[in-house]
Amino acid sequence: MCTVCGCGSASIETGPQDPKAVHDHGHGPHDHGPAHSHDHGHDHTHGHDHGHHHHDHGHAAAPEKIDFGGGLAGVHVPGLSQTRIVQIERDILSKNQSYAEDNRARFARQGVLALNFVSSPGSGKTSLLVRVIEDLKSRQTIAVIEGDQQTSNDAERIRATGVPAIQINTGKGCHLDAHMVGHALESLAPPDGSLLFIENVGNLVCPAAFDLGEAHKVVVLSTTEGEDKPAKYPDMFAAADLMLLNKADLLPYLDFDPGACIAHALRVNPNLQTLVVSAKTGEGMAAFYAWIEARAARARQAAHPVAAPA
Repeated sequence: MCTVCGCGSASIETGPQDPKAVHDHGHGPHDHGPAHSHDHGHDHTHGHDHGHHHHDHGHAAAPEKIDFGGGLAGVHVPGLSQTRIVQIERDILSKNQSYAEDNRARFARQGVLALNFVSSPGSGKTSLLVRVIEDLKSRQTIAVIEGDQQTSNDAERIRATGVPAIQINTGKGCHLDAHMVGHALESLAPPDGSLLFIENVGNLVCPAAFDLGEAHKVVVLSTTEGEDKPAKYPDMFAAADLMLLNKADLLPYLDFDPGACIAHALRVNPNLQTLVVSAKTGEGMAAFYAWIEARAARARQAAHPVAAPA
């Protein structure tokens, strides 16, 4: 959570086509104040001799695992009690959830299908989105929110396809949150009935906990990653509705078992849908487009229901 990961302030472009014009949210996307307002004032210079040379510590074998997750929050932060950490995390997530519900209500009114793409760095999310946009833009209206710690490189790649994109730079932050997305929507203004793709910061931990108001989280996992990654990062795969196993074109050259990977993912989330795709060759992408367009049609229908004939 943010009390541990050190998230900082975020910058959001004021216009979707101007990567140099940014609005700096110096106050941070969510309030970290409680976590940083403590003056511990401890003097750790004890001023006495522990006499370590008199003790035989026995040099016990190193443990196989060091687990700091024994407290209520499942984390360890020196100087903060586990109870205090839990309260801070709850406050942060509660505030985020309020913003997420505002975003979700906006999407519902407009019939916008919002998808939150999450993954590790290097999974091929941006290349995948470029492929999707190129193949769908003739029949769907698309807008994109890009999240990275620094640079507008990915937003520029998206804009090169001809669709509007706005960059959010999170600075030290390791994820997007609903407040950031709400600000981006003010500038991006996706039209009614459109698709909104949100490319989150490359990270399989914190983005799992932060609802952005999206209809679905889509987790992208590359064949160049470990096939047991869903077991190592279960929260993300539990939160997702669809897993795209990307870079299928590399399977002949890798020691990677797609079946084993999918099995790990389904043990975490039995309801997770999975597709094996390649952003480079287009393998499996038609099934992904059908998945998107079916949900986009439902979102538009829910926002603007057609009256039954008399």
